[in-house]
Amino acid sequence: MSDSADPLRAQLVRVLDWEEAHVGFKKAVDGISLTHRGATPAGFEHSPWQLVEHLRIAQKDLLDFCVNARYVHTMKWPDDYWPAQPAPPTDEAWTKSLADFEADRNRLKDLVRDDAVDLFAKVPTGKDGQTCLRTVMLVIDHNAYHVGQLVAVRRALGIWR
Repeated sequence: MSDSADPLRAQLVRVLDWEEAHVGFKKAVDGISLTHRGATPAGFEHSPWQLVEHLRIAQKDLLDFCVNARYVHTMKWPDDYWPAQPAPPTDEAWTKSLADFEADRNRLKDLVRDDAVDLFAKVPTGKDGQTCLRTVMLVIDHNAYHVGQLVAVRRALGIWR
């Protein structure tokens, strides 16, 4: 599908990367030093690591829900969606989390671009109203909310430019 062939699909792909109305994921995570990744400023509940990892985990789960015909929701809220530790266990864990988030977002964009996917159809294991479109919109909304939190945390830590 060319992005101009279906305006809805084109808009969803754009919004998954949206940087027009607010800060995008890449800018929000760019340049966070190893020492700040696990820092939780006063008045905030989560560190940059916890927000990034939560974004990755939730997006991956929603993508799996959307595409896996054998999906079973086994994750417990909130425990399985948030890392327990404020800091990444290693620098490699941080890098992998960022890369996995981007890869899953690209898979979502590919899914949206695929004309064979009926965006209005119920996902394989979903209930009434749980469509691919609803799931992608949920990812967009969830990511925008937590990326905004990440920017606020960076401001509070004095590391936002």
